[in-house]
Amino acid sequence: MKRLVEILRSGDWLTTERIRLVAAAIIAVSVASLAYLLVSANGLVDSQGRPLGTDFSSFYAAGTYVLEGLPAAPYEPALQHAREQAMFGPATPFYSWFYPPIFLLAAAVMALMPYGVALAAWLAATLGLYVLAIRAIVPLSLRVATHDWLLLALAFPAVLVNLGHGQNGFLTAALFGGALALLDRRPVVAGILFGLLAYKPQLGLMIPFALAASGRWRALAAAGAAAFALAIATTVIFGADVWRAFLNASHFARTVVLEQGDVGFYKMQSLFAWARLWGAPVALAYALQSVLTAVLASVVAALWRSAAPYALKAAALCLAAVLATPFVFDYDMMVLAPAIAFLAIDGLERGFTPWEKTGVAVLWLAPIVARTFTQATWIPLGVPIMLAIFILLLRRSTLSFPSPIAFSSKFLLK
Repeated sequence: MKRLVEILRSGDWLTTERIRLVAAAIIAVSVASLAYLLVSANGLVDSQGRPLGTDFSSFYAAGTYVLEGLPAAPYEPALQHAREQAMFGPATPFYSWFYPPIFLLAAAVMALMPYGVALAAWLAATLGLYVLAIRAIVPLSLRVATHDWLLLALAFPAVLVNLGHGQNGFLTAALFGGALALLDRRPVVAGILFGLLAYKPQLGLMIPFALAASGRWRALAAAGAAAFALAIATTVIFGADVWRAFLNASHFARTVVLEQGDVGFYKMQSLFAWARLWGAPVALAYALQSVLTAVLASVVAALWRSAAPYALKAAALCLAAVLATPFVFDYDMMVLAPAIAFLAIDGLERGFTPWEKTGVAVLWLAPIVARTFTQATWIPLGVPIMLAIFILLLRRSTLSFPSPIAFSSKFLLK
């Protein structure tokens, strides 16, 4: 046991060969799983009676209503479910639509294509954007020396979760990663990317604290302007009634989906869901989540004001974004990909301290167990893992590293 602890502490077990082997195995399993899903499907419905892409069916159904001139209809659960059943059969489960109206624009574009084509195009386009964002984070020297960064980006387990559900985690990770990669060099562009995250506002709670604390006012203004422009464009195109429909639907989302856990608390990756899973009253679960969110906001602001390396600030913001909201699912753990990239690069640049290599590896593997292990045991792993790595990150931000380990200092992210 002592030997095992020492191996995990040092991270010596994490060799390049093992990393490549595990990543290749995950990709192979992912490809085989998706191939089986397609081969065993009956048209657009899989062997379990669900639409291919499951959650994507809600995007597409909402888009069809938009094309019919009924943009408020997706916010009516009965109407939304009826459209999904009309497309995929009467046994189709209900896939809800709670996104802000600005995402209806994207849904309408998807609905212009046949369902299968739209699903493939959506996943391919957003996966490509995610890869480009990770590429922008990785220093040129590392990209030239090895393609391991690409292997790890594609093998990240949350990628399979998003492919299976047709979800928008790739887009969210691309916006986060791209904005953080460009923030100092192109603050306005970075701000616009942050502003586009208004389609998933619960994941943007920590961004204003980071930008304001570090005095990045141009980026903050650009983010606000981009979100405001999207809201105005949506109102002009669809009318003000769509916002009222969205607000009305928010009550259903809060009470049925979040508080009652209609979709399953084991799927959610928040302290709120953890508390509810273990039987905590709604008020207590909200109180615990609120305390955590307030602490995260304070820590993120302090870290972004400090002289800590930028890579650590960026990784902390990604982690805090996921931890700060009660309404977050395992596919949203795609936001951890930029965090892992920043942490790994900083470790290669300045050296790893005890437990950090193992910690980064565990964080990378977390989406594999975040849902399934919790469903089987009622023991949440996602939140504890993210909190542990956040604490390791804060510890790292206070340490001094006298000399680079692997790269010249000129490769530090600016």
